[in-house]
Amino acid sequence: MQQTTNTILMVRPVNFRMNEQTAVNNYYQESIDGVLPETISAKAQKEFDAYVGKLRSIGVHVVVVNDTAEFDTPDAVFPNNWISFHENGNVGLYPMFAENRRLERREDVLTELEKDGFLINQIVDYTSAEDENVFLEGTGSVVLDRVNRKAYCALSPRAHEDLFIEFCEDFEFTPVIFTAYQTVGNKREAIYHTNVMMCIAETFAVICLDSIDDKKERKNLINHLKESGKDIIDITENQLANFAGNMLQVKAADDELYLVMSQTAFDSLTKSQVEKLEKHTKILSSSLNTIEACGGGSARCMMAEVFLPKN
Repeated sequence: MQQTTNTILMVRPVNFRMNEQTAVNNYYQESIDGVLPETISAKAQKEFDAYVGKLRSIGVHVVVVNDTAEFDTPDAVFPNNWISFHENGNVGLYPMFAENRRLERREDVLTELEKDGFLINQIVDYTSAEDENVFLEGTGSVVLDRVNRKAYCALSPRAHEDLFIEFCEDFEFTPVIFTAYQTVGNKREAIYHTNVMMCIAETFAVICLDSIDDKKERKNLINHLKESGKDIIDITENQLANFAGNMLQVKAADDELYLVMSQTAFDSLTKSQVEKLEKHTKILSSSLNTIEACGGGSARCMMAEVFLPKN
């Protein structure tokens, strides 16, 4: 089993904008007043292309699929929410909270990977849960420790407990369940995706422990990470708001490991946090300001990791 991969699937945006359907429980989204939609879309494409360029420059194999203008899919740039790829050749398809995000699911993405020499054995499809308003948004809702077979999930309107447990049974992971919160106004609201507040890498975990209000849940999570041999690098709620939890470790050329994050996330880290991280991994950052502001997601959300076996 591997925790990191050299192959990443990314979807180049066509009509990127703030998605009003996801803004109801993604408190990181902002509307950029006075900026034309086409300007926002062009900026997002520029950020996307620069990001892909940086990943490729270190030897990451990036499979880029273009979004289609046929549907209204402003969040297509975040494919990790609707699909996941596993080492046994299985693919997970997930039920999405926002109706317009359901249109992101495309069979031709699988065809593209097969053309690239990847083997797909079985599709495990959870999308019928949408009929019952039950959601689990892929590796946004679920953060996987693939080596230790643990799956971490912060429950929210986009991460349903029963479906998460079903996923863990199907894919053979031990479930670790908790709720993570952020302060919105004067209220504590559930964080919409687990991968906003935590990232699991080969030898460490970046996590905002302050977001877990329940002491028992927090202790249980810490125990699981320690038991799995992870060095815990704790971030603050302010760093969380700057997408410092939304990172992903990837395998570059020569098996060199890089922790990928946005420039905003990197700039929010303290010198000692950077030093701690650099003991484990190299760091790659890229500016994603427009995508973060309008999309409410960052570097991790844009990458669907491909662990499928090769033909």
